[in-house]
Amino acid sequence: MITNISCYQFAALSELKALRERLLDQCRASELKGTILLSTEGINMFVAGNPEHVDALVATLHAIPGLAGLTPKYSESAQQPFRRMLVRIKKEIIAFGVEGIEPAKYTSPRLAPKVLKQWLDEGRPVILYDTRNNYEVKLGTFKGAVVAGIDSFRDFPAAVAKLPPEMKHAQVVSFCTGGIRCEKAAPFMEREGFEHVWQLDGGILKYFEECGNAHYEGELFVFDQRVSLDPGLRESDWSMCFACRAPLSVEEKIDHRYVENESCPYCFKATEQ
Repeated sequence: MITNISCYQFAALSELKALRERLLDQCRASELKGTILLSTEGINMFVAGNPEHVDALVATLHAIPGLAGLTPKYSESAQQPFRRMLVRIKKEIIAFGVEGIEPAKYTSPRLAPKVLKQWLDEGRPVILYDTRNNYEVKLGTFKGAVVAGIDSFRDFPAAVAKLPPEMKHAQVVSFCTGGIRCEKAAPFMEREGFEHVWQLDGGILKYFEECGNAHYEGELFVFDQRVSLDPGLRESDWSMCFACRAPLSVEEKIDHRYVENESCPYCFKATEQ
């Protein structure tokens, strides 16, 4: 059985080139695979492999100044979901492109998954705001959620500008896959005048872990070869188009426009006669 972890931490990191080589050497020696993004603003990672080797990597990260609070989210898979091991240095660990939003210095209040479930159980007036991309939302989201309707997180500011003015006075809970996007999305919304913004702590992954499918419809898109997880954090039946990376259901793979490693109903271009 393969152990999968996903985690991030906003922290002031330095000497990134040396850190990159150190982490890459350890991961390769342990036959771990996945992606680690390093930046002066922190770390973001998806890694899978032998449980003992994963734990050793987490211990290494916890010893790095600023990363002691790193809290991975765990799941298991029968197969290795990644093809190779990458450690990259980036300007941002989650591309947003908005100046002045610095999660290492300030983030909006966090809402624990069990508290959100309690609020929803009680029918508390709250707006759930899905900050993810459209192709992710396609697989599932919270019942009644307001969807950003974006193709890239860099489009998020424009989506916020289109929200109804009355939403600025409501209780808003932003959410995403693992929480990292909301570290920037929620403070940005506050800056734009939204008065009561929470971010779902740990995102949908942690909510599934603690609350299962309560108030959630469908499954969760993940950024590896598993493509999607059900609320029990088990791999489900979705696939991904080799050409355009769109998630595909079993029915969509039966479509005549689906050609393995070539096209799907979303990127197929009919040949002119």
